[in-house]
Amino acid sequence: MKIEEKYDVIVVGGGHAGCEAALSAARMGSRVLMLNLYLDNTAMMPCNPSIGGPAKGHLVREIDALGGEMAKAADKATHHLRWLNTSKGPAVRTLRAQCDPVKYGNHYRTAILTCLGLEVHQAMVTDLLTEKGRVVGVKIRTGQTFLSKTVIITTGTYLAAKIHIGLTSHKSGPLGMVSSSGLARSIRKTGLTVGRLRTDTTPRVLADSINWEILDRQESINEPESFSHFGEKRVHEGIICGLTRTNKETHEVIKKYFDRSPLIQGTLDSEGPRYCPSIDDKIIKFPEKDTHPIFLEPINPEGREVYLQNFSTSMCLEAQLESVRTLRGCESAHILRPGYAIEYDFVDPTQLYPWLETKTIANLFLAGQINGTSGYEEAGSQGLMAGINAALRVKDLEPLVLRRDQAYIGVLIDDLVTKGTSEPYRMLTSRCEYRLLLRHDNADTRLSPVGKEIGLLQENEWKILQKRWRHIEEETQMIKNIKISPTEKINEILRGAASSPLSEGLPAAELLKRPEISWGVFSEITSSTIEKELGERISVSAKYEGYIDRQMRQVNKFHRMEILKFPEGFDFSAVSGLSAEGEQKLSKFMPRTLGQASRISGIPPTDIQLLWVAVENKRRSKDETTDD
Repeated sequence: MKIEEKYDVIVVGGGHAGCEAALSAARMGSRVLMLNLYLDNTAMMPCNPSIGGPAKGHLVREIDALGGEMAKAADKATHHLRWLNTSKGPAVRTLRAQCDPVKYGNHYRTAILTCLGLEVHQAMVTDLLTEKGRVVGVKIRTGQTFLSKTVIITTGTYLAAKIHIGLTSHKSGPLGMVSSSGLARSIRKTGLTVGRLRTDTTPRVLADSINWEILDRQESINEPESFSHFGEKRVHEGIICGLTRTNKETHEVIKKYFDRSPLIQGTLDSEGPRYCPSIDDKIIKFPEKDTHPIFLEPINPEGREVYLQNFSTSMCLEAQLESVRTLRGCESAHILRPGYAIEYDFVDPTQLYPWLETKTIANLFLAGQINGTSGYEEAGSQGLMAGINAALRVKDLEPLVLRRDQAYIGVLIDDLVTKGTSEPYRMLTSRCEYRLLLRHDNADTRLSPVGKEIGLLQENEWKILQKRWRHIEEETQMIKNIKISPTEKINEILRGAASSPLSEGLPAAELLKRPEISWGVFSEITSSTIEKELGERISVSAKYEGYIDRQMRQVNKFHRMEILKFPEGFDFSAVSGLSAEGEQKLSKFMPRTLGQASRISGIPPTDIQLLWVAVENKRRSKDETTDD
């Protein structure tokens, strides 16, 4: 590292977003410097030590399909793995892995330290350096400056961070790390609109103080699986998760300490996550519920530390200890680390372009919780895209923007830059209108060609995918060409699957469409030897063919609005007939396309029609001028 030299990309922060940003930019040929507050906490998991779950698992698969690292890190660290939403259909089905945070962080750290073109330095960044409306570098606490063509800020929950436990509070980052005050001040001085958000974490309990024998047990799945498309599928044994529940006594204890709760007493001046409320918040908002499920999730065997999922809180230590010991199996629980609320600065994400560059400061990119999101997966997704687009900017190439019908990542970023957020944004399957197209199983076919084109996906990985796609194509063609005869053996298999026996020959493709015919049953009938995962993808495509076709027609309509771009410098106030609210919000958010305009909250359909006419008239007028 030479301080006087200029880098292509500087990444500020070494969390999930920072790691993905630095790796993607370097792998695409940029010279990258990562400035990390504390190297030992690379890709730290300060909250739940898990990766995946509904929508979040989809993001992980998409990161992997594009050439990112998160799925590989999760596979390396997994000690407990489950399929979620298996009864709700293939659109929302996904994996969730309990991970060892030490192994997870070590995987990322090794990847970063061995990546060509990527340099790492432990330092606290205190200032952004800008000239003539563009970022040119950063300054660190010891006074040195580092210059760069682009800068990506991925500071997580560290900006002006404050910890609350009961009515006490102090400046601190997550898990006792240092709060970043200087950079927070510098960002505010740039003129970017900054707000405050809050997230809560749970008490962590000594494993040996829990009575595991009386808890309901959750075993890991007994079939080999992996998050990564390129990982070795494994079965994970030896670690169990326990399930307990709050009860009337738990709720009474928590209510008893409401006079010392920062949530109740109003000492918190920020919004917390709506879809992951603290346990005291649940008791207030859902008074009719007598009980809430609590999952006891071992963090790692060596540390003997257990995370109490669904029990996040900012209550005082007395309240935490007393309430935890009302839980079945936790009567003698010893709290190793108390739960806490952490408040931090974030930047209003409507100030970003869809490629995560700020609109007011050129070449400055933001990714992760600084954009108002929650979760490792949301952060990693944004970090990957910011790194890709910073590298493309260095090469003077067009930015990469994923569409809503192309990826959950596209939905995530589009929601942020068009709608903004007043609370920590969490990715949900319900936010995705084309979720049958954006499944866990087909992330590779949707996104790996993109990763290959931009130079992020490795050649050996591309060959693995091409081989799988060829097997799927060959198997699909074979299914179209064969007919199932009504033999006694086949009818016996069908009856065993609660399916109607055959009285005459039936095309195999028609048989596969039957809801009750799983790929396992179908492969037994056809003697198929294709890998189970690939066969199940074929099965989903067959069973949901009609629904998929319908969504594709919706996508085609969506594309017509998305490709209709507003001309550079388009004056929304000059469009006659717009509603006052519509004009105000359009002028503030400055959407790039008619599709983006239609998703801004408060814009009525009549305004969209008027905009469509205005853009078409402007285009026709330009065409006529060109002809003349």
